[in-house]
Amino acid sequence: MGSDTRRELLEQARDLFEEAPRQEVLAGGMPVHDAVTAVVSHDVRPDQERAFVSWQEKILSAQRKFPGFMGSELFRPVKGVQDKWVAVFRFDTRQHLDKWLESTTRRKLLDEGRGAFVSYDVRKVGSAFGSWFRFGQGTEEGAPPNWKQAMSVVLALYPTVEILNLVVSPRLAALGLPGYLALFISNVLSVCILTWLLMPLVNRALAFWLMPSQARSLRIDVAGVAVVAICWLAFIVIFGLTTG
Repeated sequence: MGSDTRRELLEQARDLFEEAPRQEVLAGGMPVHDAVTAVVSHDVRPDQERAFVSWQEKILSAQRKFPGFMGSELFRPVKGVQDKWVAVFRFDTRQHLDKWLESTTRRKLLDEGRGAFVSYDVRKVGSAFGSWFRFGQGTEEGAPPNWKQAMSVVLALYPTVEILNLVVSPRLAALGLPGYLALFISNVLSVCILTWLLMPLVNRALAFWLMPSQARSLRIDVAGVAVVAICWLAFIVIFGLTTG
């Protein structure tokens, strides 16, 4: 904070400030790594910017009333770099973020603001299994709750590991590879199979349950859990009978 480098940069930017810059050093509060962030980009109509800003203030006022809300920022377009308006907001958990994103309050506000923007895109940041859960670009889907991700990953991972143990591990052992190296190779194969083969299939098969826009009722959640549990049981029975 007291370095010559920082002072020189502040001097270079003096003409950008309306008044002398102040610094605030903050300690405490909730750690950022515990938060889940949503980034919403809007293609705003050129003649509706003032109405859009006013509408964003309504959005912020509504967000403050929802549990887990941690803050929001609105970024204006940067000419030649960023044409869209970008709103960034954080909640303490994915469940609280999803509760806001799927709320009736937000849907009503979106309908109210349709005249100010042409389109918008929502992306969530902070997911246990990253890019294994994607449902196409240009949608508002983001990732499903972590517990659904975990169940789906186990569904694809268990048969993958079992088959690799039955087919690949004996061949690696026959080559005389040490256990730690054989395990590494098996892990690499497992991740590749899940990333490019099985998880896309699981996403399509369980889209009714995984996609936040479709899984909006307890009945769908229960049905999805039942389907996954039945598949787990089927794999256990199959491998139990075949490996004896």
